Amino acid sequence: MKAVIDRFEGDFAVLILGDEESLAEAASSRPRLLECHEVLNRLNLPRTQLPPKAKEGSWLTLDIVGGEPRNLTLDEKETAATRKRIAEKLARLRKGR
Repeated sequence: MKAVIDRFEGDFAVLILGDEESLAEAASSRPRLLECHEVLNRLNLPRTQLPPKAKEGSWLTLDIVGGEPRNLTLDEKETAATRKRIAEKLARLRKGR
């Protein structure tokens, strides 16, 4: 399963879980501002359970076993691709396209 770190609240990370298409759209439009009752599921996870380099906007792969997140791995390729796509969109918007 894929997840993106939406934000940090104290000692917890707020993850948004879902399929890749839903998450990509959410990540590019600031998910914390969306009405999340539609397609998004949230998970509050202690920061200590995150991979070391994980930060806001990072993509993760994980398994849910018995209702608990397991095997969290930072997906650096997906994170970089999403950041690039968002930067390109912002550049187009600044140019008025």
